[in-house]
This record gives sequence, C-alpha cells and structure tokens, in this order.
Amino acid sequence: MDEYKPSNAATRPASDGNARALLSAMFQAAVAAADPMTVLSHYLPDPPKGRTVVVGAGKAAAAMARALEESWRGPLEGLVVTRYGHGMPTSKIRVVEAAHPVPDEAGLNAAREILAMASGLTENDLLICLISGGGSALLALPGEGVTFADKQEVNRALLASGATITEMNCVRKHLSAIKGGRLAAAAWPALCVSLLISDVPADDPSMVASGPGLPDATTRADALAIISKYKINLSERVLAWLRDPASETPKPDDPRLQNCVARIIAAPSMSLAAARRVAEEAGYSVVDLGDRVEGEAREVGASHAEFAREIAAGRVPVKAPAVILSGGETTVTLGSQGGGRGGRNSEYALSLALHLDGLPRVHAIACDTDGIDGSEDNAGAFISPDSLKRARALGIDPQAMLDGHDAYGFFAALGDLVVTGPTHTNVNDFRAILIER
Repeated sequence: MDEYKPSNAATRPASDGNARALLSAMFQAAVAAADPMTVLSHYLPDPPKGRTVVVGAGKAAAAMARALEESWRGPLEGLVVTRYGHGMPTSKIRVVEAAHPVPDEAGLNAAREILAMASGLTENDLLICLISGGGSALLALPGEGVTFADKQEVNRALLASGATITEMNCVRKHLSAIKGGRLAAAAWPALCVSLLISDVPADDPSMVASGPGLPDATTRADALAIISKYKINLSERVLAWLRDPASETPKPDDPRLQNCVARIIAAPSMSLAAARRVAEEAGYSVVDLGDRVEGEAREVGASHAEFAREIAAGRVPVKAPAVILSGGETTVTLGSQGGGRGGRNSEYALSLALHLDGLPRVHAIACDTDGIDGSEDNAGAFISPDSLKRARALGIDPQAMLDGHDAYGFFAALGDLVVTGPTHTNVNDFRAILIER
C-alpha cells in the first residue's frame, strides 16, 4: 500500500499531523493483517494425487494467486479474475482483470472459463478457490434465461437500493450459473477447498463473493423477498427465472457438495485487532464496536459522532485519549439529489464531521481496505476539528455536498482524501475516531 501524503500538510497544525500519523498507522496495520502474501501459506491443503486446479475471484485474487504460487510444491494451473488495476504478475495461474462493481464482458468470459476448468475433475484432483470481496461482480455468469444485460442492470439496482451485502449476494446467487455453490457442484467429485478473505458481516463463508465453492442456505424465495423489500424493478425474464425451481442453489445436504472445505485466511476482526495494538501501544484506550456495523453511512456517522462526544465530555467510563474502532459495510442509498462522487466511507466521514461540528481534539479516518472507496481513486478520507471551517472558507456547503452524495468532491477540495492505490486485499470498511485528551 502506498503511503498517504497529504497535499496541504504544511497548512495543518502539528497536533493534526500527529493524529493523522497515528490514524494512518492503524489503517496500514489493518491492511497488513489481511495481506495474502503473509497469511495464505498457513492455510494450504495437501497436494493431491492428481491435478491441482486453481480458480478465484475478487479484489485480492491476483495477490492470493501469487502467494499460492510462492508456497505450493507441485504443479499448478488455473485462472483468477480481479478488478481492473488490481492485477499482479504470476507464472502459473493466469490473471484476468474485469469491471467492478458492474460486471463487463471480461468478467463474463472469465467466469465461463473458470466454470469449464472446474468441470470434469476426478476424485484424485483438487480445486482451490481463491475468493475475496468483489468476486460477485467479477464472476458474472447469468443463469438460464437471464441475459448478461439483466445481470448488469440488477447489479446497478442493488447498489443503489441500500440493500446490505448479505442481501445483495443472496439475489446474485440465484441469478448465477456459477455462484451459490454451483462452481463446487461442477467440480464434484474433486475436493474443493475455498481459501477466503472475508468482507462480510459474521464472516459467513458462503456469502464471500456469493460463495461459488460452498453450499447455499438461502432460497429463491429469500431473493424475491429482498427484491420486494427494496422495490427493485426487474425484467420479466429475471422474475420468471427466480420463480422457476431451477434457479434454486445447491443446499448443504447436496451430495455434490460434501467434499467442500472453507478456510478463512483473513477477516475484518483480525484487522481491527491489529489496529487496536497500534493504538494501545501509543497509549490510547480502545473501544472496538466490532466488524459487523451496517446501515446507512450517514446515519452510522451521526451515531458514532454522538458516541465520540460522550467520550470527549467524560460522560462514559471510557476516558480520553481514546480510539473508537469499527468495521463492517455501510450502505449509501441514492436519492433524488444523488449523482455526486463519493463512496460509503467518504460519506460516513462527511456525516461524522457534520455531526461533530468542529468538536476540538477529535480526528478520524474512514477507508475501504481494498484501497478503493466506491468507484473513485481514493480509499477514503480523514477528518479533523477544522474540516468544516476550511470547507466553508472555500465556499463549500458541507450539508449540500452530503445531500448530493459528493463526499469525494468535499474531501478532494480540502486535500483530505486517503489515496493508497489497490491494496490487493479486502476486509471491508475500516473506521477509527481519535479523541485526544
């Protein structure tokens, strides 16, 4: 991960720089704890008698493939697909880059090839699935009767709806020819080992990238209920497919999935623990809100601001200096004023700043651990006590920017974006609020 270099550091007070250095160190520790090059080798299966075929999808897929190549003894072959700009050089496992979060033809073709590679294996063979967040969009192979254009449109609608990642992946599974355990079913009777970098609440292995290598406990009725809940308009083709029993995913009792194994090699809780150690070594008390925080980004920001106020005022047992840590995945529901630039972490940070309203000695960072917040080039953003003051001095209305979902524009104007480039891992959101004494 590239080190963050603020564009206007010379204009900030020394205390601001010290706070940002600590916040940046916590974020870097969180990302390092999920680095495939460090963790993957500890979870590898034994080599099989027959072939070892490696497939994978997600923002960390290329880094996982490279780490596997460096640790594996024996022949390897395979293909993984990752997001554009997230590739890494490999020698035996081919890496394809494709679009995220809305799939494109490159992802479609890669998914088709991956499914073909998994098919026809024997009981002497091993299929290793390298799975990380982002894989749902990257493995875009529609089910029977569903067109690729349908898949793209459903993805767009889900992203704008405010649905949680668990809900989105339930729908995606039932519209796919490869996710929701269908890849593992194609590989039977081979042993199928999924090595997972989790980006989902509760680390449910079957939900990471919609679980291509694992059985699915959700149903097509669940998918239809989610579509109804968020009032998502779908084509008659898609609805007809979801009503068809053939759209049902393989379940845990399916005999074809009895040779499936899941190993979580990195998870949000591990990254939060690494950040906690950095904060405690610096002399800060830590409140860990956990890695399952969900909800509207702006509402979570408002709630966390209130908690920071309680600590700063001494109204709770936690005393400053303190750090509030949290992970999970918030959502952004685009309304009539939508269309601005900004992901969920930047939107959280702007809402947090607005509700802190210049509260002294409080700084924060909110970033996506994959290095890309939404579809922009930043991982997230910093806030400081003078964020709103500096913005207004530039003629920027913070509330209007939040209402227009343009948190990227807000923090870009201040020079407060966190830009790391792709980190080649993904354990979802990382948030830290620093309350100084």
